[in-house]
Amino acid sequence: MHLSTVEARLEYNVRQPSHLLFNVEAAHWSTQVIVAERLEVTPPVSLHAYEDAASGNRFVRFDARPGPLVVAYKADVEVHAPVLDDARLVEVPVNQVPDAVLRHLLPTRFCESDLLAAFARERFGALPPGVERVRAIVRWVRETIAYRPGSSCSTTTAQEVIAQRAGVCRDFAHVAITLCRALNIPARLVAGYVWFDEPPQDFHAIFEAWLGGRWVLFDPTGMAPVERLVRIGTGRDAKDVAFSTSFGDIQMVAKLVTVLEHDARAPLAASARERADA
Repeated sequence: MHLSTVEARLEYNVRQPSHLLFNVEAAHWSTQVIVAERLEVTPPVSLHAYEDAASGNRFVRFDARPGPLVVAYKADVEVHAPVLDDARLVEVPVNQVPDAVLRHLLPTRFCESDLLAAFARERFGALPPGVERVRAIVRWVRETIAYRPGSSCSTTTAQEVIAQRAGVCRDFAHVAITLCRALNIPARLVAGYVWFDEPPQDFHAIFEAWLGGRWVLFDPTGMAPVERLVRIGTGRDAKDVAFSTSFGDIQMVAKLVTVLEHDARAPLAASARERADA
């Protein structure tokens, strides 16, 4: 078990009446327990909260008036990492992939696995199938793509990242997901909070591959221990797990993400979940 206190503070200038959607809360997920959490929006607004039953992703949406806006979230979360056996992490034939997983074999807006199928087969098709082939993809992404903040934007696709050889964590994840799908390995993006050495702290994107009948986490950047990630969102690509989506004219003024790791032997003080529902 691993204990973390995670916090996000997002500041905006709302230029016109807008409707906003946020996905910053820790997910309801089998490998993590939310000990305590608090979400606050300033100035106070009427929040509508809902959860995607399949992914555990949690969303809040609300109307915002023009002016300053702050969304702040803080949580204490226990993460329980599963013990994996490499011998069991085999590739599953497509005709045995469960219905709910099959969509993670399909190309998406940011993961053009159809366009990169020939490239993936040429690079990785001859490797023995299974977890080692996924690890080979992860190594190739890490060694080939430079981690360079500002080198990509919210619309950059995996194909563009491979061409420019630079990106940030979501781009690394998109490339790995794309190459896996091109080899008939279901893969999906995971966003969350995790402490890593590369300041400043931020939301972090990694990915999961479907191996041996289960989802297995990988971090192509090599920046963070996947077993300590506090999961926020799970989806086909970044558009499914964006921390904020705006319908209107708003400007981000500041973003602060912090992660504090605890000694697992020292229990956290539990408190009731608080939400600024009005």
